[in-house]
Amino acid sequence: MFNVAGNQVVWFIAVIAAGEGSAWPGVLAAAVFVGMHLAWAPRRGDEVRLVVLAVAFGLVVDGVAAAQGWVTYRASMAGGGVAPAWILALWASLAVTLNGAMRSLQARWWAGALLGGIGGPLAYLAAARGWGAAEFAGPAWRGLLWLAAAWAVALPGLLAAARWQAGRRPFGSR
Repeated sequence: MFNVAGNQVVWFIAVIAAGEGSAWPGVLAAAVFVGMHLAWAPRRGDEVRLVVLAVAFGLVVDGVAAAQGWVTYRASMAGGGVAPAWILALWASLAVTLNGAMRSLQARWWAGALLGGIGGPLAYLAAARGWGAAEFAGPAWRGLLWLAAAWAVALPGLLAAARWQAGRRPFGSR
C-alpha cells in the first residue's frame, strides 16, 4: 500500500509544482520516496539498477517527445529539447513500484503493455490539462501516439528487467 500511495504522492507533488514552474519539489519528493524504498529493500542493488534503467527510459521517451516538439514540459531546467528533472524523478519513482505494486504484472507483458499504452498518455494528459505541467503541440495526437507506443514498450521492458533480476523466468511463464 505504501508503494502505491508513495508513488501517487510523488506524482501529484511533481505535477503540481511543475505546473507552477518549479521542478525541485517533485525531485525532492521522489528522492525521499525512492530513498525510503531503497533503505528497506532486501535487494538494494537490484532496485538501484531498476531506477537507473527507468531514468534511462525516461530520457529517451520524454527526450524524444520534447526534442520533436510534441510535448513542452514546464519547469524544464535544461531547455525544451530534453526531459526535465521532474519527469525523470517520476520515472525513478515508478521504478520502485516494479517489485512492489506492479509485481503481479511481471509475468504478463500484455497487461504491462496495455497499462503503459493507455495509462502513460492519460497521466501526461492529466498533468497537462489539470495542472499545466506540460503542453501538447497541435495536433496533440502525435505526442499522445508517441507516448502510448513508447509506454507500451517501456513498461513491459521495465517489468521484464525486474523479473529477470529476481531470477524468475521471462514473460509468459510463471
